Amino acid sequence: MLEIIAQTTDVERLTEVLSSDGLTAWNYGTAAAIFVGAVVLARVVRYGLARLLRKRVDTFLSDLLGRLAGYITVTLGLVYAFEELGIAVGPILGALGIAGIALAFALQDILENFVAGVILQLRRPFGALDEIESGDQEGTVLSVDARTVTIRTPDGETVHLPSGEVIKNPIINHSELGRRRTTVEIGIAYGSDLAKACELIEDTLLSVGGVHAEPAPQALVTGFGDSAIDIAMRFWHEPSIATRWSLRHDVAIAVSGALAQSGVNIPFPQRTVYLQPSDPAGESNGAPKNPADQGAR
Repeated sequence: MLEIIAQTTDVERLTEVLSSDGLTAWNYGTAAAIFVGAVVLARVVRYGLARLLRKRVDTFLSDLLGRLAGYITVTLGLVYAFEELGIAVGPILGALGIAGIALAFALQDILENFVAGVILQLRRPFGALDEIESGDQEGTVLSVDARTVTIRTPDGETVHLPSGEVIKNPIINHSELGRRRTTVEIGIAYGSDLAKACELIEDTLLSVGGVHAEPAPQALVTGFGDSAIDIAMRFWHEPSIATRWSLRHDVAIAVSGALAQSGVNIPFPQRTVYLQPSDPAGESNGAPKNPADQGAR
């Protein structure tokens, strides 16, 4: 009951505030002209300020400051337009009451993304054209606005990530250092000379165009698998995602050819199966103690 009374009171107050008694066509025309002028001026202020600041600060930050200046300009124009109509903004906000609170809850996702977008542009964990990874998405940063981070994926798709989701997830910036390291796994046959094989792999990595000599590439034994000795080939290169994929391809071909020429085999998965004979009744005699003595095949 109290809620219904409060809502009724809010409506009555809002009706009183928005009363159009005594207004003429001149008032309405002047208010409209003020608002339209404010919108036009806001665009000029936004792009002019962003262009001026772009020479001194980061692109995204200059765009943010220009956008905020535009919002302020439009807000001031709206206030003056209301004043021309004899409407005070303060009483309107007070008259909204419960409706204003409900509107704030309805727009909380938009407000969250707006605040997150502002934080991202102030903290600047990445810049324009940086290649980043956030959540399940990775690509080149095209823009950061008040609500979204726009990236272009290696597949040519444009993805708009909500700023709130970006700031909640780890942000991996592949471009900040100017280089990145890639690891490619390979397996060589048991019985191979590991030291010589690793040296051959490292020399081959250096011969692949696009692999950095410093820091030097590495070939490190990582374990003994079921069919092969596992080696991790680690090398540095340019940070772009396209370079990473192309170098993985080039490295695989070059190392495979070098190992084949040196007589080092890259085995395929193998499994040895022992078949044990059964007694005349068809029941198993159990696992043989020595498969060689039992005619393992």
